[in-house]
Amino acid sequence: MMINSGSQRMRVFNLAAAHLRHEWVLTLCLVSALAAVLAPLLILMGLKEGTIETLRDRLVQDPVYREIRPAITRNFDEQWLRQLQGKPGVAFMTPTILPASSMIHLSSGDSDSELMDLVPTDSGDPLLLENGAAIPQNGECVLSSEAARRLGTKAGETIVARVTRSRAGRLETAEERLRVIAVLSTRAGNLARVYTPLDFVVDVESYKEGRGIARRGWNGESARPYMSFDGVVVLSETPLDPVTRTGLVVNTGLLKADSMTAVSFKSLTGLGLPDGWHAYDLNIPAGAVNFSSIKALQRKLRGRGAVVFPYAREMELELPNGQLAVMGLSISAELARKLDWPVPPWGQLSDRALDSGRLLQAVLPNDMFDQSSELQAVFTGIARLELPLKVAGASSLKTALIPAELMGMLRTGVERKVSYQPESGGLVLERAGYRGFRLYGETIDDIPALVEHLRSGGLEVVAEVDAIERIQVLDRGLSRLFWLIAVLGVVGAGAVLVASLYAAVERERKDLGVLRLIGLARTDVFLFPVFQGALIAILGVAIGWLGYWCLAQVINSAFGHELAVGQAICRLPAGYSWLALAATLALAVCSSLIAAWKATLIDPAEAIREE
Repeated sequence: MMINSGSQRMRVFNLAAAHLRHEWVLTLCLVSALAAVLAPLLILMGLKEGTIETLRDRLVQDPVYREIRPAITRNFDEQWLRQLQGKPGVAFMTPTILPASSMIHLSSGDSDSELMDLVPTDSGDPLLLENGAAIPQNGECVLSSEAARRLGTKAGETIVARVTRSRAGRLETAEERLRVIAVLSTRAGNLARVYTPLDFVVDVESYKEGRGIARRGWNGESARPYMSFDGVVVLSETPLDPVTRTGLVVNTGLLKADSMTAVSFKSLTGLGLPDGWHAYDLNIPAGAVNFSSIKALQRKLRGRGAVVFPYAREMELELPNGQLAVMGLSISAELARKLDWPVPPWGQLSDRALDSGRLLQAVLPNDMFDQSSELQAVFTGIARLELPLKVAGASSLKTALIPAELMGMLRTGVERKVSYQPESGGLVLERAGYRGFRLYGETIDDIPALVEHLRSGGLEVVAEVDAIERIQVLDRGLSRLFWLIAVLGVVGAGAVLVASLYAAVERERKDLGVLRLIGLARTDVFLFPVFQGALIAILGVAIGWLGYWCLAQVINSAFGHELAVGQAICRLPAGYSWLALAATLALAVCSSLIAAWKATLIDPAEAIREE
């Protein structure tokens, strides 16, 4: 009759369990030996995991350990900062301003003002989000715990920010009311700081530098773009000898003075070279000419009757009728008639008459002149610039004429961002970059790699790399120690199980022979010591885990007063119990294979002979 293999193996399992109960003293010794190996290993692993995790938690919670900032103040352009923000491991990055400009006076109610550090923030700032605060918007702020204590204020109240500067011998002050939306916990830092959007921080710096902020009602000068050119053309009715041309580049900032033909003059300026006049091109190869060089050149040519006007190459404006090349020309009406050129209505070159009413004009070619009093033009430099131009007339030239001063500002827009802001007086030079940054890594493990990347690029930074590396070294050292002890324990436990199960098979040769006689197959006899090893492993893990749990409670209680809520010196993740059981079962099964093989060699006849 066929016997179901599943039920047969269950009978073998029950026999193996019954045998262990029968020899309960020996079973207890084996289980205790296994638990004596497991419990210390679990305690050691618990201490490693708990200690390292507690130290890591403290580093993560303290923002100084996840923060990277430059060690020196220098200019960082927006493109470089965007590339840095996109690097793997960077959780958050925001630009910062000059330290001297970031100090601001704050007051609450009738209390005296306090000088505090103004720090920019933005969406995703982990320092705020992980310490119980939301990200402030326009007109809002977040205070550190020390700042709130000194101001005597709390979330929901309003404080006054005062920005002071000295301009033209006068002390000037601007104010802004800020609503406190949150106060950070003490673990976010013990310095008196106020966190606001980056726009407000930049406006504070601009105001301290003397500029006005129209949208906030803060008076001051506008950040007008400086003028830059590709070169200067000199026209003279008499030829300039080589010595004179060489003298024109001395102490003027210019490097070259080349004579021009009528063709090259026309190609460069779009204007015709008057008969009897000689043209010279003065420039700086691969560089820009500033207005001070033009003034120095004018002083050198005083009394010679020479004409000086700057130029910029390949300047174009996008007009409603299409792209059009433009040339800057600022000369007097008398001189224009003398040279037989179109008369520019804005007059001669000046670095003082730079109001938008004079600058934003254009004389269009006849074929593009449509009687419009104003048109919208677009200049594409480092950024797209839209500006209105007043149509001041028409000419027979193929290019449009604009004031040379405007051309110089547009030429600057090729290298720096220039915008048009009517409320600020016309063209405004945007900031070139920022003086620092505040960066946070996603984890403390990302900080060393980010620091190495920045230092390899020549930027020295400040970060708590040494403290992080000490934790990592400690983690690696404890891991090696654990695995060394674990290997020794596994070898010892394996040897004990092999010897014990092998001895059990030798003692039970007669009984196993009888089982073979009554119908147990070799496979069933093979499983007998395997089941015993598995049962011993399960019992050993249970007792070992119980011992670990009891001792872990004692250890955590002893150090509880030094730990924060949720922290523990000795703690294992929940999954480790199943891992310990699986590893011990695997050890026990492997250890029982020799005994199982020995059991399959028992001849059933041995049981009859012994009888």
